[in-house]
Amino acid sequence: MSVLTARCCIAGGGPAGMMLGFLLARAGVDVLVLEKHADFLRDFRGDTIHPSTLQVMDELGLLDELLTRPHNKAPRLGAQIGAEFIEVADFTHLSARCGFIALMPQWDFLDFLAAHAKSYPSFRLMMRTEATGLIEEGSRIVGLHARGPDGELEIRADLVVAADGRHSVLRQAGGFKVFDLGAPIDVLWMRLSRREGDPKLSMGRFGPGSVFVTIDRGDYWQCALVIAKGGIEETHASGLPAFRARIAELVPDFVDRVDELKSWDDVKLLSVTVNRAREWWRPGLLLIGDAAHAMSPIGGVGINLAIQDAVAAANVLASPLRQGAPGPEVLRLVQRRRETPTRLTQGLQVLFQNRIVSRVLATQRTLKPPLPMRLLQEVPRLRRLPARVIGLGFLPEHVRT
Repeated sequence: MSVLTARCCIAGGGPAGMMLGFLLARAGVDVLVLEKHADFLRDFRGDTIHPSTLQVMDELGLLDELLTRPHNKAPRLGAQIGAEFIEVADFTHLSARCGFIALMPQWDFLDFLAAHAKSYPSFRLMMRTEATGLIEEGSRIVGLHARGPDGELEIRADLVVAADGRHSVLRQAGGFKVFDLGAPIDVLWMRLSRREGDPKLSMGRFGPGSVFVTIDRGDYWQCALVIAKGGIEETHASGLPAFRARIAELVPDFVDRVDELKSWDDVKLLSVTVNRAREWWRPGLLLIGDAAHAMSPIGGVGINLAIQDAVAAANVLASPLRQGAPGPEVLRLVQRRRETPTRLTQGLQVLFQNRIVSRVLATQRTLKPPLPMRLLQEVPRLRRLPARVIGLGFLPEHVRT
Protein backbone atom coordinates (compact mmCIF):
# COMPACT_ATOMS: atom_id res chain seq x y z
CA MET A 1 0.00 0.00 0.00
CA SER A 2 1.32 3.40 -1.01
CA VAL A 3 1.38 6.11 1.65
CA LEU A 4 1.04 9.80 0.75
CA THR A 5 0.91 12.92 2.88
CA ALA A 6 -0.73 16.31 2.44
CA ARG A 7 -1.58 19.23 4.64
CA CYS A 8 -5.16 19.02 3.33
CA CYS A 9 -6.72 16.14 1.39
CA ILE A 10 -10.01 16.85 -0.38
CA ALA A 11 -12.19 13.93 -1.48
CA GLY A 12 -14.20 14.93 -4.55
CA GLY A 13 -13.28 17.03 -7.57
CA GLY A 14 -16.66 18.67 -8.06
CA PRO A 15 -17.31 22.41 -7.75
CA ALA A 16 -16.81 22.51 -3.95
CA GLY A 17 -13.70 20.35 -3.88
CA MET A 18 -12.02 21.89 -6.90
CA MET A 19 -12.67 25.48 -5.81
CA LEU A 20 -11.41 24.80 -2.27
CA GLY A 21 -8.33 23.04 -3.63
CA PHE A 22 -7.59 25.94 -5.94
CA LEU A 23 -8.04 28.57 -3.23
CA LEU A 24 -5.92 26.72 -0.67
CA ALA A 25 -3.12 26.09 -3.18
CA ARG A 26 -3.28 29.77 -4.13
CA ALA A 27 -2.79 30.57 -0.44
CA GLY A 28 0.28 28.34 -0.24
CA VAL A 29 -1.30 25.29 1.42
CA ASP A 30 -0.16 21.81 0.35
CA VAL A 31 -3.42 20.31 -0.96
CA LEU A 32 -4.31 17.02 -2.63
CA VAL A 33 -7.67 16.60 -4.45
CA LEU A 34 -9.03 13.14 -5.26
CA GLU A 35 -11.51 12.65 -8.12
CA LYS A 36 -12.89 9.14 -8.64
CA HIS A 37 -13.61 9.55 -12.36
CA ALA A 38 -11.10 9.70 -15.19
CA ASP A 39 -12.48 13.05 -16.37
CA PHE A 40 -15.19 15.58 -15.54
CA LEU A 41 -17.48 14.59 -18.41
CA ARG A 42 -20.91 13.90 -16.97
CA ASP A 43 -24.25 14.81 -18.54
CA PHE A 44 -26.92 16.91 -16.81
CA ARG A 45 -24.82 18.06 -13.89
CA GLY A 46 -25.38 21.55 -12.50
CA ASP A 47 -24.46 23.73 -15.47
CA THR A 48 -25.71 27.08 -14.15
CA ILE A 49 -22.98 29.44 -12.95
CA HIS A 50 -24.81 32.13 -11.01
CA PRO A 51 -23.75 35.76 -10.47
CA SER A 52 -22.36 34.88 -7.01
CA THR A 53 -19.90 32.42 -8.57
CA LEU A 54 -19.07 34.79 -11.42
CA GLN A 55 -18.31 37.43 -8.79
CA VAL A 56 -15.87 35.05 -7.10
CA MET A 57 -14.17 34.41 -10.43
CA ASP A 58 -13.92 38.17 -10.95
CA GLU A 59 -12.30 38.60 -7.54
CA LEU A 60 -9.78 35.94 -8.56
CA GLY A 61 -9.02 37.81 -11.78
CA LEU A 62 -10.25 34.88 -13.89
CA LEU A 63 -13.70 36.00 -15.02
CA ASP A 64 -12.81 37.39 -18.43
CA GLU A 65 -10.84 34.26 -19.31
CA LEU A 66 -13.64 31.99 -18.06
CA LEU A 67 -16.19 33.77 -20.23
CA THR A 68 -14.13 33.09 -23.36
CA ARG A 69 -15.28 29.48 -22.98
CA PRO A 70 -18.53 28.58 -24.78
CA HIS A 71 -21.54 29.60 -22.71
CA ASN A 72 -24.98 31.16 -22.92
CA LYS A 73 -26.25 34.03 -20.84
CA ALA A 74 -29.59 34.07 -19.05
CA PRO A 75 -30.25 37.62 -17.82
CA ARG A 76 -33.86 36.77 -16.99
CA LEU A 77 -35.99 33.77 -16.06
CA GLY A 78 -39.67 33.30 -16.81
CA ALA A 79 -42.63 31.03 -16.12
CA GLN A 80 -45.54 29.94 -18.28
CA ILE A 81 -48.52 29.34 -15.98
CA GLY A 82 -51.47 28.05 -17.89
CA ALA A 83 -51.97 30.49 -20.75
CA GLU A 84 -50.06 33.37 -19.14
CA PHE A 85 -46.34 34.15 -19.32
CA ILE A 86 -44.67 35.93 -16.41
CA GLU A 87 -41.10 37.17 -16.10
CA VAL A 88 -39.99 35.97 -12.68
CA ALA A 89 -36.40 37.15 -12.13
CA ASP A 90 -34.36 39.96 -13.66
CA PHE A 91 -30.63 39.66 -12.92
CA THR A 92 -29.58 42.77 -14.83
CA HIS A 93 -29.96 45.03 -11.77
CA LEU A 94 -27.87 42.97 -9.35
CA SER A 95 -25.01 44.66 -7.51
CA ALA A 96 -22.51 42.27 -9.06
CA ARG A 97 -20.11 42.28 -11.99
CA CYS A 98 -22.37 39.99 -14.03
CA GLY A 99 -26.12 40.50 -14.28
CA PHE A 100 -26.82 37.06 -15.74
CA ILE A 101 -26.55 33.33 -15.17
CA ALA A 102 -23.85 31.73 -17.32
CA LEU A 103 -24.95 28.38 -18.76
CA MET A 104 -21.73 26.43 -19.20
CA PRO A 105 -21.07 22.67 -19.10
CA GLN A 106 -19.82 21.85 -15.62
CA TRP A 107 -16.92 19.86 -17.04
CA ASP A 108 -15.68 23.04 -18.78
CA PHE A 109 -15.84 24.95 -15.52
CA LEU A 110 -14.05 22.20 -13.58
CA ASP A 111 -11.39 21.81 -16.29
CA PHE A 112 -10.84 25.57 -16.09
CA LEU A 113 -10.39 25.51 -12.30
CA ALA A 114 -8.13 22.46 -12.44
CA ALA A 115 -5.90 24.01 -15.10
CA HIS A 116 -5.38 27.14 -13.02
CA ALA A 117 -4.92 25.19 -9.78
CA LYS A 118 -2.14 23.14 -11.39
CA SER A 119 -0.13 26.31 -11.88
CA TYR A 120 0.54 26.29 -8.12
CA PRO A 121 3.27 23.88 -6.93
CA SER A 122 1.32 23.05 -3.75
CA PHE A 123 -1.65 21.64 -5.71
CA ARG A 124 -2.01 17.98 -6.65
CA LEU A 125 -4.96 16.34 -8.42
CA MET A 126 -5.31 12.56 -8.59
CA MET A 127 -7.91 11.32 -11.06
CA ARG A 128 -9.45 7.82 -10.96
CA THR A 129 -8.85 7.87 -7.22
CA GLU A 130 -11.77 7.34 -4.83
CA ALA A 131 -11.87 7.85 -1.08
CA THR A 132 -13.06 4.64 0.57
CA GLY A 133 -12.74 5.29 4.31
CA LEU A 134 -11.22 7.32 7.11
CA ILE A 135 -8.11 6.86 9.23
CA GLU A 136 -8.85 7.61 12.87
CA GLU A 137 -6.46 7.82 15.79
CA GLY A 138 -8.08 8.38 19.13
CA SER A 139 -10.95 10.78 18.49
CA ARG A 140 -9.27 12.52 15.55
CA ILE A 141 -9.35 11.86 11.79
CA VAL A 142 -5.75 11.85 10.54
CA GLY A 143 -6.24 10.80 6.92
CA LEU A 144 -8.18 8.57 4.58
CA HIS A 145 -8.03 5.34 2.64
CA ALA A 146 -8.40 5.53 -1.14
CA ARG A 147 -8.34 3.31 -4.19
CA GLY A 148 -6.52 4.45 -7.32
CA PRO A 149 -5.53 2.95 -10.67
CA ASP A 150 -2.45 1.39 -9.08
CA GLY A 151 -4.18 -0.03 -6.03
CA GLU A 152 -4.86 0.93 -2.43
CA LEU A 153 -3.61 4.19 -0.94
CA GLU A 154 -3.22 5.58 2.55
CA ILE A 155 -3.20 9.37 2.66
CA ARG A 156 -2.20 11.12 5.87
CA ALA A 157 -3.42 14.70 6.23
CA ASP A 158 -3.81 17.41 8.88
CA LEU A 159 -7.31 17.97 7.52
CA VAL A 160 -9.59 15.79 5.41
CA VAL A 161 -12.40 17.56 3.54
CA ALA A 162 -15.36 15.51 2.34
CA ALA A 163 -16.63 17.07 -0.89
CA ASP A 164 -17.72 13.73 -2.31
CA GLY A 165 -21.35 14.55 -3.00
CA ARG A 166 -24.79 13.76 -1.66
CA HIS A 167 -23.93 10.06 -1.29
CA SER A 168 -20.72 10.90 0.58
CA VAL A 169 -18.69 7.85 1.54
CA LEU A 170 -16.72 9.86 4.09
CA ARG A 171 -19.83 11.34 5.69
CA GLN A 172 -21.13 7.82 6.24
CA ALA A 173 -17.75 6.58 7.46
CA GLY A 174 -17.58 9.49 9.90
CA GLY A 175 -20.93 8.56 11.44
CA PHE A 176 -22.59 11.91 10.75
CA LYS A 177 -26.31 12.21 11.38
CA VAL A 178 -28.30 13.61 8.45
CA PHE A 179 -31.58 15.48 8.72
CA ASP A 180 -33.83 14.68 5.73
CA LEU A 181 -36.14 17.56 4.78
CA GLY A 182 -38.05 15.43 2.28
CA ALA A 183 -38.47 15.72 -1.47
CA PRO A 184 -41.82 14.78 -3.05
CA ILE A 185 -40.43 15.10 -6.58
CA ASP A 186 -37.93 13.58 -8.98
CA VAL A 187 -36.67 15.06 -12.25
CA LEU A 188 -36.22 13.55 -15.71
CA TRP A 189 -33.51 15.32 -17.71
CA MET A 190 -33.20 15.23 -21.50
CA ARG A 191 -32.08 17.34 -24.41
CA LEU A 192 -33.96 18.41 -27.54
CA SER A 193 -32.63 20.38 -30.48
CA ARG A 194 -33.12 24.12 -30.61
CA ARG A 195 -34.55 25.55 -33.84
CA GLU A 196 -34.60 28.96 -35.46
CA GLY A 197 -37.54 30.93 -34.14
CA ASP A 198 -37.67 29.19 -30.75
CA PRO A 199 -38.09 31.55 -27.77
CA LYS A 200 -34.76 32.53 -26.20
CA LEU A 201 -35.85 32.70 -22.57
CA SER A 202 -35.24 29.82 -20.19
CA MET A 203 -38.44 29.10 -18.32
CA GLY A 204 -40.62 26.77 -16.30
CA ARG A 205 -43.93 25.69 -17.80
CA PHE A 206 -46.73 24.87 -15.37
CA GLY A 207 -49.76 23.02 -16.74
CA PRO A 208 -52.42 20.70 -15.30
CA GLY A 209 -50.51 17.88 -13.64
CA SER A 210 -47.16 18.86 -15.17
CA VAL A 211 -44.08 21.01 -14.66
CA PHE A 212 -41.60 21.22 -17.53
CA VAL A 213 -38.42 23.31 -17.58
CA THR A 214 -36.58 24.45 -20.72
CA ILE A 215 -33.05 25.88 -20.47
CA ASP A 216 -31.55 27.54 -23.54
CA ARG A 217 -28.13 25.94 -24.22
CA GLY A 218 -27.57 27.58 -27.60
CA ASP A 219 -27.92 24.73 -30.09
CA TYR A 220 -30.16 22.60 -27.86
CA TRP A 221 -32.69 22.80 -25.05
CA GLN A 222 -31.79 21.20 -21.74
CA CYS A 223 -35.20 20.02 -20.55
CA ALA A 224 -36.54 18.71 -17.26
CA LEU A 225 -39.85 17.04 -16.59
CA VAL A 226 -40.77 17.05 -12.90
CA ILE A 227 -42.55 13.92 -11.72
CA ALA A 228 -43.86 12.76 -8.34
CA LYS A 229 -41.27 10.99 -6.19
CA GLY A 230 -40.99 7.37 -7.28
CA GLY A 231 -43.04 7.99 -10.43
CA ILE A 232 -40.35 6.70 -12.81
CA GLU A 233 -41.78 3.17 -12.96
CA GLU A 234 -45.22 4.46 -13.90
CA THR A 235 -43.63 6.73 -16.52
CA HIS A 236 -41.73 3.82 -18.04
CA ALA A 237 -44.82 1.59 -17.94
CA SER A 238 -46.78 4.15 -19.97
CA GLY A 239 -44.22 3.81 -22.74
CA LEU A 240 -41.93 6.16 -24.61
CA PRO A 241 -44.55 7.22 -27.21
CA ALA A 242 -46.84 8.43 -24.39
CA PHE A 243 -43.88 10.24 -22.83
CA ARG A 244 -43.12 12.01 -26.12
CA ALA A 245 -46.80 12.93 -26.52
CA ARG A 246 -46.85 14.37 -23.01
CA ILE A 247 -43.93 16.68 -23.80
CA ALA A 248 -45.47 17.74 -27.12
CA GLU A 249 -48.67 18.63 -25.27
CA LEU A 250 -46.77 20.70 -22.74
CA VAL A 251 -44.66 22.47 -25.38
CA PRO A 252 -46.48 22.38 -28.76
CA ASP A 253 -43.38 23.86 -30.44
CA PHE A 254 -41.57 20.60 -29.66
CA VAL A 255 -44.02 18.34 -31.49
CA ASP A 256 -41.63 18.14 -34.46
CA ARG A 257 -38.63 17.03 -32.38
CA VAL A 258 -39.79 14.77 -29.54
CA ASP A 259 -38.83 11.80 -31.73
CA GLU A 260 -35.21 12.75 -30.95
CA LEU A 261 -35.81 10.81 -27.74
CA LYS A 262 -35.01 7.41 -29.26
CA SER A 263 -34.99 5.36 -26.05
CA TRP A 264 -35.13 5.71 -22.28
CA ASP A 265 -31.33 6.01 -22.39
CA ASP A 266 -31.93 9.57 -23.62
CA VAL A 267 -33.84 10.39 -20.41
CA LYS A 268 -31.82 10.63 -17.19
CA LEU A 269 -33.41 10.33 -13.75
CA LEU A 270 -32.34 12.68 -10.96
CA SER A 271 -33.65 11.33 -7.67
CA VAL A 272 -34.15 14.54 -5.71
CA THR A 273 -32.86 14.68 -2.14
CA VAL A 274 -32.92 17.63 0.26
CA ASN A 275 -30.98 17.07 3.47
CA ARG A 276 -28.18 18.41 5.62
CA ALA A 277 -25.82 17.03 8.21
CA ARG A 278 -26.49 18.13 11.77
CA GLU A 279 -22.77 18.62 12.29
CA TRP A 280 -20.42 19.40 9.42
CA TRP A 281 -17.19 18.53 11.18
CA ARG A 282 -15.29 16.23 13.46
CA PRO A 283 -11.71 16.83 14.63
CA GLY A 284 -9.63 16.50 11.47
CA LEU A 285 -12.63 16.24 9.10
CA LEU A 286 -14.91 18.82 7.43
CA LEU A 287 -17.95 18.36 5.17
CA ILE A 288 -18.78 20.90 2.46
CA GLY A 289 -21.05 21.10 -0.58
CA ASP A 290 -23.52 18.28 -1.18
CA ALA A 291 -21.75 16.14 1.42
CA ALA A 292 -22.93 18.66 4.04
CA HIS A 293 -26.24 19.61 2.42
CA ALA A 294 -27.97 18.15 -0.64
CA MET A 295 -30.05 20.77 -2.43
CA SER A 296 -33.18 20.52 -4.56
CA PRO A 297 -32.67 21.42 -8.26
CA ILE A 298 -35.20 24.24 -7.77
CA GLY A 299 -33.44 27.49 -8.67
CA GLY A 300 -30.34 25.63 -9.88
CA VAL A 301 -28.43 26.94 -6.85
CA GLY A 302 -26.67 23.73 -5.76
CA ILE A 303 -23.35 24.33 -7.55
CA ASN A 304 -23.26 27.91 -6.31
CA LEU A 305 -23.98 26.98 -2.67
CA ALA A 306 -21.14 24.47 -2.92
CA ILE A 307 -18.75 27.10 -4.22
CA GLN A 308 -19.82 29.52 -1.50
CA ASP A 309 -18.95 26.79 1.03
CA ALA A 310 -15.53 26.43 -0.57
CA VAL A 311 -14.81 30.16 -0.49
CA ALA A 312 -15.89 30.45 3.15
CA ALA A 313 -13.86 27.37 4.10
CA ALA A 314 -10.74 28.72 2.36
CA ASN A 315 -11.13 32.08 4.09
CA VAL A 316 -11.30 30.38 7.48
CA LEU A 317 -8.81 27.54 6.95
CA ALA A 318 -5.97 28.95 4.86
CA SER A 319 -4.01 30.59 7.66
CA PRO A 320 -4.46 27.80 10.26
CA LEU A 321 -3.56 25.13 7.68
CA ARG A 322 -0.27 26.85 6.93
CA GLN A 323 0.61 26.31 10.60
CA GLY A 324 -0.65 22.74 10.99
CA ALA A 325 -3.86 20.95 11.87
CA PRO A 326 -6.80 23.34 12.45
CA GLY A 327 -8.58 22.83 15.74
CA PRO A 328 -12.29 22.16 16.29
CA GLU A 329 -13.03 25.84 16.88
CA VAL A 330 -11.77 26.63 13.37
CA LEU A 331 -13.87 23.90 11.71
CA ARG A 332 -16.89 25.01 13.71
CA LEU A 333 -16.54 28.49 12.21
CA VAL A 334 -17.09 27.12 8.69
CA GLN A 335 -20.40 25.52 9.64
CA ARG A 336 -21.44 28.60 11.62
CA ARG A 337 -20.76 30.76 8.55
CA ARG A 338 -22.57 28.61 6.00
CA GLU A 339 -25.36 26.87 7.90
CA THR A 340 -27.77 29.82 8.04
CA PRO A 341 -27.77 30.59 4.28
CA THR A 342 -28.09 26.86 3.63
CA ARG A 343 -31.10 26.55 5.95
CA LEU A 344 -32.79 29.59 4.40
CA THR A 345 -32.22 28.35 0.85
CA GLN A 346 -33.42 24.84 1.62
CA GLY A 347 -36.43 26.28 3.42
CA LEU A 348 -37.47 28.18 0.31
CA GLN A 349 -36.88 25.15 -1.90
CA VAL A 350 -38.96 22.89 0.34
CA LEU A 351 -41.73 25.50 0.50
CA PHE A 352 -41.78 25.80 -3.29
CA GLN A 353 -41.69 22.07 -4.01
CA ASN A 354 -44.30 21.21 -1.36
CA ARG A 355 -46.72 24.12 -1.72
CA ILE A 356 -46.49 24.77 -5.46
CA VAL A 357 -44.87 21.98 -7.49
CA SER A 358 -46.59 19.10 -5.66
CA ARG A 359 -49.98 20.80 -5.93
CA VAL A 360 -49.51 21.42 -9.63
CA LEU A 361 -48.61 17.76 -10.19
CA ALA A 362 -51.72 16.69 -8.30
CA THR A 363 -54.27 18.89 -10.11
CA GLN A 364 -55.94 18.62 -13.49
CA ARG A 365 -57.56 22.04 -13.32
CA THR A 366 -56.58 24.94 -15.56
CA LEU A 367 -53.88 26.94 -13.81
CA LYS A 368 -53.86 30.66 -13.17
CA PRO A 369 -50.96 32.69 -11.74
CA PRO A 370 -51.24 33.18 -7.97
CA LEU A 371 -51.14 36.68 -6.49
CA PRO A 372 -47.34 36.86 -5.92
CA MET A 373 -46.75 35.96 -9.58
CA ARG A 374 -49.27 38.53 -10.76
CA LEU A 375 -47.46 41.16 -8.70
CA LEU A 376 -44.19 40.30 -10.46
CA GLN A 377 -45.96 40.94 -13.75
CA GLU A 378 -47.50 44.23 -12.66
CA VAL A 379 -44.50 45.65 -10.73
CA PRO A 380 -41.29 44.88 -12.66
CA ARG A 381 -39.03 46.11 -9.85
CA LEU A 382 -40.21 43.19 -7.71
CA ARG A 383 -38.43 40.80 -10.08
CA ARG A 384 -35.17 41.96 -8.52
CA LEU A 385 -36.01 40.14 -5.27
CA PRO A 386 -36.11 36.57 -6.68
CA ALA A 387 -33.10 37.52 -8.81
CA ARG A 388 -31.21 38.48 -5.65
CA VAL A 389 -32.12 35.24 -3.86
CA ILE A 390 -31.36 32.99 -6.85
CA GLY A 391 -28.39 34.91 -8.21
CA LEU A 392 -26.48 35.92 -5.07
CA GLY A 393 -28.05 33.98 -2.21
CA PHE A 394 -28.49 35.02 1.39
CA LEU A 395 -24.84 35.47 2.35
CA PRO A 396 -22.54 35.91 -0.65
CA GLU A 397 -18.93 35.01 0.10
CA HIS A 398 -15.93 36.99 -1.09
CA VAL A 399 -12.35 35.84 -1.56
CA ARG A 400 -10.26 36.84 1.49
CA THR A 401 -7.28 34.57 0.90
